[in-house]
Amino acid sequence: MSPFQAPPNLSSSSSSSTDQVLLECKNLCAWYGAAQILFDVNLQVNRGEVVALMGRNGAGKSTTLKALMGLMPKKTGVVNFLGQDQSHFEPHDAARRGLGFVPEDRRIFTDLTVLENLSVARQGARKFPNGQDAPYWDYANLGKLFPNLASMPHRLGSHMSGGEQQMLTVARSLMGNPLVLLLDEPSEGVAPLIVEQMGEMILTLKRQGVSILLSEQNLHFAQWVSDRVYVLEKGQVRHHSSMQELSEDGQALKAYLSV
Repeated sequence: MSPFQAPPNLSSSSSSSTDQVLLECKNLCAWYGAAQILFDVNLQVNRGEVVALMGRNGAGKSTTLKALMGLMPKKTGVVNFLGQDQSHFEPHDAARRGLGFVPEDRRIFTDLTVLENLSVARQGARKFPNGQDAPYWDYANLGKLFPNLASMPHRLGSHMSGGEQQMLTVARSLMGNPLVLLLDEPSEGVAPLIVEQMGEMILTLKRQGVSILLSEQNLHFAQWVSDRVYVLEKGQVRHHSSMQELSEDGQALKAYLSV
């Protein structure tokens, strides 16, 4: 039997607890060498919501995600995850606590199969801070979420298309059963059909109570999946609102996103 078959039911988590702050940063600054990229960034992600991080190229979106994950060699400020300061955590410590990260450049193991890529990221079940069970992801559940992957369990990563690799990267992160998932440009460079599948996947995760912070330049995609939005310009937060408010603010769209 394929490991993708006969999935158990996903744990159903109410998204009514969106006032539970799972991830936040305060006065976050970050540098590449001597060049400062982020300037006192403040943001938060609540349980069961999708938050978009938007801005032009070079605004600091990817750097923000890396800083939250502990991937920036030099940063200051406070990063709180599940109520604990993890400003000085290593990336593997953040992952063990339930913070997932999907980089823009995918970074799958091309010499391993789909199943092997998923196996290396497996972690145990988790609970939300209030003690409620979080969604549990295994091969079977991922097969429902990513039917394309379920059809190619033994395919090598090197023999997959860019869109398939993108889905595998997300699925691998979910095998760690994250409570918050950081997604860097999920719609970048993939076919429209894959973009649609990625959007449906994000909405499914949201319904299950998983929180997502995504870096995105595709306004239409962000409008489809996001509840709130932070807009970065030159490493600073210039706008914060609901996604609906930004969508209706033509002046802000033109000023910060050139729309």
